[in-house]
Amino acid sequence: METYLGIDVGSVTTKLALLDGDDELISYTYLPTQGKPIDMVQEGLRQIKRQLSGDAEICGAATTGSARYLAGVIVGADLVKNEITSHAVAALLYYPDVQTIIEIGGQDSKITIIRDGIVIDFGMNTVCAAGTGSFLDHQALRLNMSIQELSRRALDSQNPVRIAGRCTVFAESDMVHKQQMGHQVEDILYGLCQALVRNYLSNVGLGKEIKPPAVFQGGVAFNQAIIKALQEELGIDIIVPPHHEIMGAIGAALL
Repeated sequence: METYLGIDVGSVTTKLALLDGDDELISYTYLPTQGKPIDMVQEGLRQIKRQLSGDAEICGAATTGSARYLAGVIVGADLVKNEITSHAVAALLYYPDVQTIIEIGGQDSKITIIRDGIVIDFGMNTVCAAGTGSFLDHQALRLNMSIQELSRRALDSQNPVRIAGRCTVFAESDMVHKQQMGHQVEDILYGLCQALVRNYLSNVGLGKEIKPPAVFQGGVAFNQAIIKALQEELGIDIIVPPHHEIMGAIGAALL
């Protein structure tokens, strides 16, 4: 059986996806990068190998992500491609009429505008991390809760509190202030999710024409509170692919 490997190495997570000749996903891994991209790529390859059947043969490999060139050298990749292209190709496979791709990762965020199956515009975050997953991770750590608990409790909010989300430092001090004022933790947490969405749209999405269908990709798409905040802010439905966290790797494999 002919298969094709895609590898997406980001600053926070490393993803590998293996597709067959019919572009069906047959195996994947999702690992924390932990500042060791070489080790994680090698571990991902070992996991993929254990999942393969005896007659499977990897006929091509492509890499993407912030460490795509390093990963390309490690595996002898046939192709090294940027994240914008990889995520767009994957989204178009599953949603051919997609017009907007929202991608929020651990330390970077992107938006891709597609019309008639062609990428016509894109945006990426600057050095600020306030519109990325690390923004939420930092606050969850400060509150001594997991990111899963943060998401779950944020959805219980009845009266969200507006949090200053332009900067992680300001957000933290504002959260402390709101707690001292007696606001419910759930309301503060959902306010934090709303702050991330506002920051993303005013920074990465600035000047972009966001139209449905809109697909939400990246690890932060696990967070149901962020999905809710996006839908409320944009006034449109947000589509989350079943394998949203590995779409970059899937796109690389398709290429």
